[in-house]
Amino acid sequence: MDGKLIVIEGLDGSGKATQAELLFAYLGQHGLPVAKVSFPDYESDSSALVRMYLKGEFGNCPNDVNAYAASSFYAVDRYASYKRNWETFYRNGGVVIADRYTTSNAIHQCSKLPKEDWDEYLKWLFDFEYKLLGIPEPTLTIFLDVMPEISQKLMTARYAGDEGQKDIHEQDLDYQYRSHEAAIYCCNKFGWNTVACCNEGKMRPAYQITREIISLLELNYEDL
Repeated sequence: MDGKLIVIEGLDGSGKATQAELLFAYLGQHGLPVAKVSFPDYESDSSALVRMYLKGEFGNCPNDVNAYAASSFYAVDRYASYKRNWETFYRNGGVVIADRYTTSNAIHQCSKLPKEDWDEYLKWLFDFEYKLLGIPEPTLTIFLDVMPEISQKLMTARYAGDEGQKDIHEQDLDYQYRSHEAAIYCCNKFGWNTVACCNEGKMRPAYQITREIISLLELNYEDL
């Protein structure tokens, strides 16, 4: 019996890695078989095209690589991770927490397209990854909602003020705003759960966000 795939989604700098780690620790402490994955998988050769894209080797603007081409870079990386690292664990009933997933393509690549093309692209995307490639669909998707101007400040702090360390997505504030708009559209269309991570222009404490995520799990799954 297949397990559960819980996706923690959000814009750059929204605290995805922190919340994935905290949720991983919580579920492990409660005796559940749990694993954590993160995308892109920068330690794997499968992310080579993603790394080249984000470093600007195909162009210094995100729109220099069209939504479908960029999506394929990320999709292949996920496929490789699934087949090599967590397919057996998942199929044996394990709980997998993903820091980003196919949902990131939905957010970041929709932003390159006119709104009237979003539905067509999203249908293609989910058919491509879930049906043609055969990676699992998320059991639950949780979007960490942080406005781009706040996430930009957090990323600048992460890189100690060195703006040159940001990739082509992180450097482009307009792109981040378009991605946020696409994320809200996807949350409404697909029923993703949204956690508001800011209060009065500042990030809420991480433990408060974790509690809300755990409440969402308990609401949806009695066995978690």
